[in-house]
Amino acid sequence: MPNSSAQIVHPALPRAVALVGPQSSGKTSLLESLLFVTGAIGRKGLVKDSNTFADASEEARARQMSTELSVAHTTFLDEHWTFLDCPGSIELEQEAINPLMAVDAAIVVCEPDLARAVSLSPMLRMLDEYSIPHLVFINKMDTGDTKTRDLIEALQGISSRPLVLREVPIREGDQITGYVDLVSERAYHYTQGQPSKLIQIPDTIREREQEARQVLLESLADFDDALLEQLLEDTQPPADEVYRQLTKDLADDLIVPVMFGSAERDQGVRRLLKALRHEVPTVDVTAARRGAPDDPVAAQVFKTVHALHTGKLSYARVWRGRITDGMTFGDAKVSGIFHVNGGSVTKATEATEGQLVALGRMDTVATGDVLAGNGHAKAEDWPEPLTPVFSIAVAPENRGDEVKMTGALQRLMEEDPSISFRHDPDTGELQLHGRGEIHLQIAIDRMRRKANVAVTTRPAQVPYKETIRSGTKQHTRFKRQTGGHGQFADVHIEVSSVERGTGFQFNEKIVGGAIPRNFIPAVEAGVRDYLKRGPLGFPVVDVAVTLYDGQFHTVDSSDMAFRTCGRQAMQEAMPKCGPVLLEPILQVVIAVPNEFTPKVQRVLSSRRGQILGFDARPGWTGWDEVKAYVPQAEMHDLIVELRSLSLGLASYTCTFDHLQELSGRLADKVIEMRQETAAAQ
Repeated sequence: MPNSSAQIVHPALPRAVALVGPQSSGKTSLLESLLFVTGAIGRKGLVKDSNTFADASEEARARQMSTELSVAHTTFLDEHWTFLDCPGSIELEQEAINPLMAVDAAIVVCEPDLARAVSLSPMLRMLDEYSIPHLVFINKMDTGDTKTRDLIEALQGISSRPLVLREVPIREGDQITGYVDLVSERAYHYTQGQPSKLIQIPDTIREREQEARQVLLESLADFDDALLEQLLEDTQPPADEVYRQLTKDLADDLIVPVMFGSAERDQGVRRLLKALRHEVPTVDVTAARRGAPDDPVAAQVFKTVHALHTGKLSYARVWRGRITDGMTFGDAKVSGIFHVNGGSVTKATEATEGQLVALGRMDTVATGDVLAGNGHAKAEDWPEPLTPVFSIAVAPENRGDEVKMTGALQRLMEEDPSISFRHDPDTGELQLHGRGEIHLQIAIDRMRRKANVAVTTRPAQVPYKETIRSGTKQHTRFKRQTGGHGQFADVHIEVSSVERGTGFQFNEKIVGGAIPRNFIPAVEAGVRDYLKRGPLGFPVVDVAVTLYDGQFHTVDSSDMAFRTCGRQAMQEAMPKCGPVLLEPILQVVIAVPNEFTPKVQRVLSSRRGQILGFDARPGWTGWDEVKAYVPQAEMHDLIVELRSLSLGLASYTCTFDHLQELSGRLADKVIEMRQETAAAQ
């Protein structure tokens, strides 16, 4: 960890900060306020009116929510700042994770709601895992009556780093009218549309202020022996020393400063900007923390966008040096440098240290790549893509767009690594996988807008199989006489069941040349042809077929004749073997705050799940992992129900475990639907 204690001057180089937090916490409103009070915009927009600076895309405006990363630039006291507004929806979490790897700090925005404090835990854990400096901004303090002390206690329960309250509110009745800064010990009164006004500390809050300041100093003293010694001697450290320690500890991700305000009223926003200016690390400190190459030029790609008019853009943070148009990094050439600001993209001549820019048409560069003198390669500690938890089957409305659709899906994956697609060999479907229903709807809308590809969707089919309960012997003769050579094949086979999970076995016990050796593979091929669709309409598994006798004709026998005969023999034999439907069973591991564990267990039971038990989630205070076997047929909208009962926090991983016999009305319904589908084709 770099020693950042000397960084107390105001840097000239641009700095970058990400705004993260749960959906509806007010991140976009905070960005509007930051831009407004710094003069970057002349009028604030509202999310409900779909006219905010950040949410410029059609998908965001249609849903009145952030659906993708938004970049905004401004200056404050002659210093350049880039703010990244990240979506808060749990389904769009990947859009928040990747940008965090390129910023100097993050502002975690939350509401003053004790019940929702736990919703910050995944983000706080991720920030600490990668040692990303972060502050907490408690928004909407004008709308609730939660005591700051209670809220800090609730938040501390989910933060592995000590929370350090930077200010205490001044209340007049039920309203918060200002604050006292705990370092400078100055009080301010909110003034509508203007910077806060300096006032005397009210007598009613002086005791609370002294108590909170002592807690602040004691938290800082845990990481500084000199400060601890002063406190033990009842010596009050000077403000400059406290600021210096705050700056150092924030840069090293040892503490989490907490501030508050109301973004819609611009309350506390200027104070937040001043804290960022004094305490957020500089780009050189961030580059060292991220392990940037010690090259004259280095940058980190943290997002890929395929834009309508400019083509592929690689969003990058310049760690050091200067990037110019035409510069190459191995096999990747910079073809255009662009400044992205909200919904606008403008051409630039260069990108310098600290700046966040978009680099054009670097086809071989991917999200997570580090650009340096020798080329580009994925950063070693780049986060893995989030696991998909929702799937749908997709098909182009116009069959001629199949190739076009595949290319569009590939570009979607480049833009959002938590999206994936694959062709399911069992069902024949092209399946799109993502983090939730809304996530995939946004992806489909984006594909229609950017690639002009319209698709139809439906729930992904379950890859049912079938097997047999008993065996039989079958003699089949295939004989067809046409002009010239005819077709002749005669086989005796025995069909038997094998242990579940064995698959398919083919054996032959031909003696005396009853069937020439060169025709035996054709019989096996015919058997395999039939196994693709058994008597119930599904692929057949866990059967053994033994070819033990037969006949041939020296002129009319052929590979094709024996292949056809093998398929017909299976068609006649299988209905006699007691065919039975098999459904895939997945092993599911659900992560959820332990207060919701009983509800999760009830959901699993209602979906025919077999609960295997639950235990504490390793490394997650207050979280459980619930393990269960769940039929794949019950998984389609499981994540929707889990999130609805857990403040959107529950997630799961799943793997195929085994096939299990399905009988009764459920099996009859599955078979009936399969027959209807086959009849319609």
